[in-house]
Amino acid sequence: MTARAELSDEACSDLISRGYSRRSLGKVLGLFAAAPALGSALASAAAAQSAKGMVMIGANECWTGPLAPGAEAAAAAIATGNRYTGAQRNDFAKALAAVEDVPVGHIMTWPGSSDPLSRIIVTYCSPTRGLVTADPTFELAGSVAQYLGVKTSRVPLRADYAHDVKAMLAADPNAGVYYICTPNNPSATLTGLPDVEWLLANKPAGSIVLLDEAYIHFSEAKPGAYLAAQNKDIIVLRTFSKLFGMAGMRLGATIARPDLMTKTMRYDGGMASFALPNPSLVCGTASLTATGLIKARRDEMIAVRSKSLALLDKRGIEHVPTEANFFMVDWKKPAKEVQAAFAKEGVAIGRSWPIWPTRSRVTVGSAAEMAAFDAAVVKLNL
Repeated sequence: MTARAELSDEACSDLISRGYSRRSLGKVLGLFAAAPALGSALASAAAAQSAKGMVMIGANECWTGPLAPGAEAAAAAIATGNRYTGAQRNDFAKALAAVEDVPVGHIMTWPGSSDPLSRIIVTYCSPTRGLVTADPTFELAGSVAQYLGVKTSRVPLRADYAHDVKAMLAADPNAGVYYICTPNNPSATLTGLPDVEWLLANKPAGSIVLLDEAYIHFSEAKPGAYLAAQNKDIIVLRTFSKLFGMAGMRLGATIARPDLMTKTMRYDGGMASFALPNPSLVCGTASLTATGLIKARRDEMIAVRSKSLALLDKRGIEHVPTEANFFMVDWKKPAKEVQAAFAKEGVAIGRSWPIWPTRSRVTVGSAAEMAAFDAAVVKLNL
């Protein structure tokens, strides 16, 4: 079946009017079809390592499952599996809107955050309007842009590891999307909201700021949803795969002016946003308002993280200041070699980034998992 037969006339006209070739239409469809396959491949790799008894502290997953109220709600919702999602989705949107103090119409649900991130790049970038990201940062936006033939500008972080928004604007004054991840993956550092506000005030007309706050709940920093409530040209991206321990349940959300997200729906008629599992939705709804448990989980992570960072400090091993459930360690030697050495000790740490070849990302696991990491650091004489 041809791309035109799959995409609506409106979607095809939009893509072509923004400079995409007709051949690119098939790539757009392939992009959304590939996302589940990519997730499956990553899950299979993680399962293979887990089966070997590895300590898994490399994928930025939460060290434990959903918060208790969410898990209980999800378990009860299994009995509703014979029905399509209805009120559960609306209840989730209302709960998130209340927590973030935004209009409920600004909430759009998704199966995780990779799908909306990808379609936002398709919608607002094009062969004539590029993407600007930090370097290093979460690569999905850049990978999608590269796949579609979209110009991508990667701007090094500032000396304080925040996004250099002025340099980002200068790198491409007519970009379609300026992507800011805060806390940033992999640096685990924050970019202040005044910088985001500056970018919004100075960016070109017709572009958007994509604010990825996947790890915001691990930080006490103010979230950026208030900017969406002011109807700015911003889309705030959230996922429940991190602090809420729902990576395998695939739930995410965008917070934005409704018309910004409506444009992204033309590729599948809203199917991805509305066809969500009832257990995931009710789990998210029950978890959102468990403020005491959210704080307790954050505090637990910080306490465990502090012990490992103290060991690194004692041994004179440099690391980037962190505001998330992971940290970047500079081994002063090729990070791939260090990762392999940890694997031989039964500890699977994270990878490095091209711009930082001597640094590894380490996810904060449970107290026992981080004790294994600490022991490996000492045994390897790092």
